[in-house]
Amino acid sequence: MPRLRNSLIAALAVLFAPALFALDLPQNPTMPARTAVPGTINYIEGSAAIDGQPLPANAVGSATLQPGQEISTTRGRAEVLLTPGIFFRLGDNSAAKMVSPDLTNTVVNLEHGRAAVEVDELFQANDIHVIEDNVPVQLVKPGLYEFDADRGSVMVFNGEAAALKPNGKFVAVKDGHILNVGAAAAMKTAKFDENGQEQSDLYRWSSLRSDYLAEANAQIAGQYGGGAYAPGWYWDPYMWDYTFLGAYPFYSPFGWGYYPLGWGGGFYGGGWGFRGHRGYYGGGYHGGSGFAGGGFHGGGGFHSGGGFGGGGRGR
Repeated sequence: MPRLRNSLIAALAVLFAPALFALDLPQNPTMPARTAVPGTINYIEGSAAIDGQPLPANAVGSATLQPGQEISTTRGRAEVLLTPGIFFRLGDNSAAKMVSPDLTNTVVNLEHGRAAVEVDELFQANDIHVIEDNVPVQLVKPGLYEFDADRGSVMVFNGEAAALKPNGKFVAVKDGHILNVGAAAAMKTAKFDENGQEQSDLYRWSSLRSDYLAEANAQIAGQYGGGAYAPGWYWDPYMWDYTFLGAYPFYSPFGWGYYPLGWGGGFYGGGWGFRGHRGYYGGGYHGGSGFAGGGFHGGGGFHSGGGFGGGGRGR
């Protein structure tokens, strides 16, 4: 069972500290930055803001959440990149604060409303936590997670999470289970029927975003040679967002196929549901990705070719 790192404990202090960073927009609004870090704004639909400052369309791909900054929506949604292969999606009338954007210790606090997290790849060096109702929840495996701060619930459609109990121990939340983090005394999980569960608007929007990102992946995967580049975020100028390119082909939790680096074509739009059938998800996570040897090439880090490559060749 995972442990809380000292860096996570220290990062929690950011929740009560004022934001010290301003919104950083590009000099040329038509050419956003070609690198991405945890907290990069990847998509905006409707009304969204950072610390109350409305996000314009040209903020996509360039604006980033700094420690202590809050992203909020009214009638809108927003997608934020975390570590490579992990998308944080904020629903309508919701707000989340970036606690720690560190590559090896990424922490986001959902203050109110709903958020979904799609985890397509999880490297060994990554610690990903979403805090809800002051309870840190670590995402342990690739999959799909939905958080509802107003109801105090954490749903694991696929994957596994671990919530820190008041006694310092973790409770595992496995696929098909829901946890009420507000019930601090009990903190017990319960099963729910994934196929019978009513799909939320956020769920359906996340599925659509995953579809678009798979299409973006198919558009640019062949532009980067697999041996010369490392898995990470890569900018698609046609879809105007970052998508994830891994070392191997894989399916998202919604069943959309992703090409690996260096493949000029692939299996976009395919995918069978996990447990071997099509159904509620319209496909599912096959868990066949992974980066050879785990972790990052060259010890991790950024590269100018489009994200957290760590040893990849810059453009």
